[in-house]
Amino acid sequence: MRESVVIVPFDANWRSEFADIGANLRRALADRAVRIDHIGSTSIAGLDAKPVIDVQVSVRGLTDLEAISDALTGLGYVLRADNPDLTKRYYRESEGMRRTHIHVREHGSFSEQLSLLFRDYVRAHAHEAKRYAAIKHSLAKSHRHERDRYVEEKEPYIWDMLRSASKWSQQTGWRPGASDM
Repeated sequence: MRESVVIVPFDANWRSEFADIGANLRRALADRAVRIDHIGSTSIAGLDAKPVIDVQVSVRGLTDLEAISDALTGLGYVLRADNPDLTKRYYRESEGMRRTHIHVREHGSFSEQLSLLFRDYVRAHAHEAKRYAAIKHSLAKSHRHERDRYVEEKEPYIWDMLRSASKWSQQTGWRPGASDM
């Protein structure tokens, strides 16, 4: 059965849910994780979202991930080997766990920085969060049973926000802050 796209109102508990997940990841990964950050829509206060906690784990490199994979699978996360994005390794929750997506990326990589920049830009610009929420609600309504299409249709809006985020980063000298965990 295909999973429906459902956008729910912002939930203040998402922050504490991430804190629990992040603390478990930090204990299991120790210094193998350079950073552990709450990313995605649930990391942005006030933004309606799919109720999925997205976590970015930044590592020194993607060449030898055996210890990291062992730690994540030991916590119950499952590697999605079919993930086509070669800039990361992607893990999901096991059955019965809280819905979580873990994105393991190389520290300092474009994909790692892009996720943090997008998050920080939308956090700093309430009008963008409101606009993004409206887009997500509209697309979820028209593509409720077409997750791939929903993601595809969001992409132009995300890249538009990223162009603005790039300008903002240059104007402010943006750099990622401290790791969330």
